[in-house]
Amino acid sequence: MTASWAWMTLLVAGICEVMYASALPRTQGFTRLWPSLYCLFFIVLSLYLLTLSARYLPIGTAYAVWVGIGAVGTAIYGIAYLNEPAGVARLVCLALIIGGVAGLKVLSPSG
Repeated sequence: MTASWAWMTLLVAGICEVMYASALPRTQGFTRLWPSLYCLFFIVLSLYLLTLSARYLPIGTAYAVWVGIGAVGTAIYGIAYLNEPAGVARLVCLALIIGGVAGLKVLSPSG
């Protein structure tokens, strides 16, 4: 795996995190079978892809980017589909997270 593949794998891992986090409310505390299985599948896939990318990227960078993608993606999902507030301050904070993730990518030794 090359560094560019590691970054792509990390992006997919972050998307998988958004997939499971956005479905968590539908599990009703993991008491509903199908939403719970959906969540568990994407949790396992997300962590697996994170571990693959961490073979080639610094773990601190990989983890921070993974969490950032998950946090921003889940917040955007909440705003778009769950009618969560999208105030200016909240959007600025999300932009700061995106800036931090982009900075980690740019400044990563594996580029």
